[in-house]
Amino acid sequence: MTHPPEAGATSAGSATTAAAATTGRRRRLPRDLHPVAWWLWALGLAAAATRTTNPWLLVLIVLVASVTVLARRTDAPWALSFRLYLVLGGVVVLLRVVFRILFGSGYGETVLLDLPAVPLPDWAAGITLLGPVALESLLAGAYDGMRLATVIICVGAANSLADPRKLLASLPAALYEVGTAVVIAFSLFPQLAESVQRVRRARRLRGETGRGIRALRRIVVPVLEDALDRSVALAASMDARGYGRSGATSHRRVTGAFLLMGLLGLVVGSYAYLDTTAPRVLAWPMLVVGLALALGGFLAAGRGVARTRYRPPRWLAADVLTAVTGLVAAVLMTVAARDLVVVLPDPSRVPPLSSLALLACLVGLVPAFATPPPVLGPTTGQAGATDDVAGGEPLARVA
Repeated sequence: MTHPPEAGATSAGSATTAAAATTGRRRRLPRDLHPVAWWLWALGLAAAATRTTNPWLLVLIVLVASVTVLARRTDAPWALSFRLYLVLGGVVVLLRVVFRILFGSGYGETVLLDLPAVPLPDWAAGITLLGPVALESLLAGAYDGMRLATVIICVGAANSLADPRKLLASLPAALYEVGTAVVIAFSLFPQLAESVQRVRRARRLRGETGRGIRALRRIVVPVLEDALDRSVALAASMDARGYGRSGATSHRRVTGAFLLMGLLGLVVGSYAYLDTTAPRVLAWPMLVVGLALALGGFLAAGRGVARTRYRPPRWLAADVLTAVTGLVAAVLMTVAARDLVVVLPDPSRVPPLSSLALLACLVGLVPAFATPPPVLGPTTGQAGATDDVAGGEPLARVA
């Protein structure tokens, strides 16, 4: 005989189901991840790329970064700059191969081009200009270029996913002035991408549809003019907000003295640690004193910066997961680097793979599917299109 469920149990089960459904909906709600989490994820992939020249692994890391950017980028202007980093990476690989042809190393047995060698004077001894071009030499140059290009693309992925304004607001007070300069420097490519899009949009509105070198000349000049206008407006907005004028002169002198003495201590300590003939009292003691002085300088610099935070970004489970996947990728690739045949393949043979190296690359794909989708809408794109990194100064200039 089956007994009907009790009323209390029914209500409790319904409440549990409703709570689970509410939790599921909250997990699916769009939100932007912490910018530091994206940077840790990207730097982990970049660190993994520096450990290998295997082209399969490098291409896989680029694919992982590309899929993640396509899945989790917003419609803000800085999110549209990833294509520029891909183009820059391709240019780096091409230049590396061209340098191998110009300054042939004489490496390899499969000669593709037998170019005549150009004699150089004695002061350039050891450098060979042109000469036989071997397939192995070109592949070695391409592998080196792919490694550098992968690092650049990983940095571009972080620059496309992380909000630079939130990143600047997340920095500690001691690094605020340095972070301002770094964030502005990293915002160069997103601003160039935004300028190119605005110029192309303006050309389409005028009915200009030309392509090629002639169209490139009509795009580069307005983009440079727009970049200069942005720089002047950004400098004016930062000056109006008092950047670089915080704190008294004596306070800045004390901070500079602490940082300078700390740097000298670290330099002397590092030299004594590496040179075994130097007195041991200059090794670890100077390193500790230099580090203490540098930390004191940073703390003094932080006290001179007074700022407030409105709704600081929080670290939730998805943010921690994103940062951890980057660190895990770097650690796994470091362990996989013990197999030199896999991570540093011979250009004369087909590069092999290992399961650990593949896992180190694929673990970086987790944030593309395990994190909430980004916030899309007119507010994100329009705010970023007209606001500078310093925070809210309209910089719209249509060429």
